Amino acid sequence: MALLLCCLAAYAAVTPSPEIAESMAVATGSSLPWWAWPIILLVFCFILGIIAVMAGVGGGVLFVPLVSGFFPFHIDFVRGAGLLVALAGALAAGPGLLKRNLASLRLALPVALIASSCAIVGAYLGLALPPDVVQICLGCTIMGIAILLLLSKNVDKPTVMRQDALGMALGIQGAYLEPSSGEVVEWKTHRTLPGLLLFILIGIMAGMFGLGAGWANVPVLNLLMGAPLKVAVGTSKFLLSITDTSAAWVYMNQGCVLPLIAVPSIVGLMGGSFVGVRLLAKAKPKFIRTMVIAVLLFAGAKALSKGLGF
Repeated sequence: MALLLCCLAAYAAVTPSPEIAESMAVATGSSLPWWAWPIILLVFCFILGIIAVMAGVGGGVLFVPLVSGFFPFHIDFVRGAGLLVALAGALAAGPGLLKRNLASLRLALPVALIASSCAIVGAYLGLALPPDVVQICLGCTIMGIAILLLLSKNVDKPTVMRQDALGMALGIQGAYLEPSSGEVVEWKTHRTLPGLLLFILIGIMAGMFGLGAGWANVPVLNLLMGAPLKVAVGTSKFLLSITDTSAAWVYMNQGCVLPLIAVPSIVGLMGGSFVGVRLLAKAKPKFIRTMVIAVLLFAGAKALSKGLGF
């Protein structure tokens, strides 16, 4: 990860072409030079990283609607950077989650096969659509996510009386050690087929909007398929390293990943995440979560109005 960031930073140091500088810095009524926007973005993403950790949501779901709404960047560049933001966090957390059995490979692999394939389709679909249509769809999606976060009540250890045939055939079960009680928690899934089918839609949306998909992965794995909350969260985080990689390559191949946008975003969000973890014990998560839902509703409405030309 550090090597990737160093390479991107080295590339970002190169003076951009006039076209790239214009796409980054020229906004209606703005007199700021192109190099001011990456600095503002770094500070903005640092604050975003703190809020995302304390609210328990991924940085990508906040990054795309807010940056596309308040910064003078083209939506394609924002979506490409959003995928890298989600990918960076997933790569950082993945090994530790797998080591502690909080991310299950047996659960992740069939889901990843579906979601990553559909994410590629979603990425091409998003790049083919006009920016106004993407903004309208993004606004509706963000407002839907805010409502989902408001209504979703995750269950720590769902009761699964009997594993279904598909889950049994795929061997989707496991166990992990609960540090707080010292007990070994065994788990299995049910309603596996409907859960896997939902990841078709989740993958398309992740690739189309560059949001990551933790906001959708966890409810499906936990509430529908019956995985314990810790396993659902851990597996979701690991899934992003596969799903977002597939979509990110499409954006990179189309020239929609600008280091001058991606590097400040990744560094800022990851730096803010470290600070957010330290502040988490002193913060009031319910208040932060409510604030994030309100911000998402506002950002969704702004993206919707931007797409409609209001």
